[in-house]
Amino acid sequence: MPRPKAIEYSEASDAVKAVYDEIKSARKLDDVNNFWKYLANDEKTLRRTWDSVREVMAPGALDPLVKEMIYVAVSVTNNCGYCIASHSAAAAKAGMTREQFQELIAVVGMANETNRLVNGYRVPIDPAFER
Repeated sequence: MPRPKAIEYSEASDAVKAVYDEIKSARKLDDVNNFWKYLANDEKTLRRTWDSVREVMAPGALDPLVKEMIYVAVSVTNNCGYCIASHSAAAAKAGMTREQFQELIAVVGMANETNRLVNGYRVPIDPAFER
């Protein structure tokens, strides 16, 4: 199967252009990034993903900076260089400092290490931690 290509605005269907326009308006951008351009190969996936991202990343009980930092942490764990870069930039734009980033990465590393130790040793959950 051939590798998908980025769908530029000039080549996009009306449905894709509508999503691109929403993204550009919501994020105050001149163009959408590559993530969206590649998802545009499947209009349904593009629309569904944009709607979900917009809902999940909106301000709520967690502020936008915390949400971006969580996204960075999960992206590090999942080894997604693209998402690490894009969400680190978004977190910095939302106010994340260098010190916060360094501490975040330290926590991610520690959590991954201890998670693997627990899994390897098959440590049972303490009754005090059960709800």
